[in-house]
Amino acid sequence: MTALQQLQPTSHSLLSALPSGWVGEILDGELVASPRLSVAPARAAFMMGVELGERLDPRRGGKGRWCFLRAPELHLGEDILVPDLAGWRRERVAAPPEPGAAFFTLVPDWVCEVLTPATTALDRARKLPLYGRAGVSYVWLVDPVARTLEVYQRLKRGWLLTASHEDDALVRAEPFTSVSLELGSLWLPDAPEEMPRLVAVP
Repeated sequence: MTALQQLQPTSHSLLSALPSGWVGEILDGELVASPRLSVAPARAAFMMGVELGERLDPRRGGKGRWCFLRAPELHLGEDILVPDLAGWRRERVAAPPEPGAAFFTLVPDWVCEVLTPATTALDRARKLPLYGRAGVSYVWLVDPVARTLEVYQRLKRGWLLTASHEDDALVRAEPFTSVSLELGSLWLPDAPEEMPRLVAVP
């Protein structure tokens, strides 16, 4: 369950005091705590980073001009957001990020949120408008249960859903139309019945 707490003067310090397994954000003056990604969403986020990084981040051997980060802390005005993935066009990044940087103030060109039962409403109703207000140009919403990808582009009148993909589609979507993304690589493979499943132990 997503927990909400009214913002107090010490809320920034409370972000680091949250229990292990929770991610804190400050949205419109409220401290919001969400559980960390479980297995299926975590794989989707990781593989999205792998797929895009290998093709578009020169430091990973890609031929594009992008810088990607996994779960960066973004300070965008008064809001603090932690998307599952974020990307900046290299021409907007004057120098590599400081290795010890705790957060970033440069607005990403693209963010990706992986939906979970605990965060779907938060990502759609709360964070999407804040990304638009901050100036993010593209937002991708990935649902590992429905196995879908929604692509949103920011226009003057708000967000426009420009494409929706599902299952094992090969995707060419803004802002990465130069590459083809194998959507099926994001999902957990279907385990054969005779094979044991990984079980989380408390």
